[in-house]
Amino acid sequence: MAEYEVVREIANSCSRNQMRDVFFEEVETDDPEGYVRSLIRGKELHLEQQELPGGARCIYVECDGLFQKFLFTPL
Repeated sequence: MAEYEVVREIANSCSRNQMRDVFFEEVETDDPEGYVRSLIRGKELHLEQQELPGGARCIYVECDGLFQKFLFTPL
């Protein structure tokens, strides 16, 4: 099973607040998309992935109007 450092950014949609909630964790998974889908629950889920150099993967998620970004970096 692969190990990743995951950076999760949640965009704050409140007016006049451009800060983001940022969380860091280490996870073991062979399916980063499945890991993200297990965290996000909602009626409408739109997910896009981008492969980055060095085996990193960025997953962009919109669910019920909330935008999140997950950056998976191999350890």
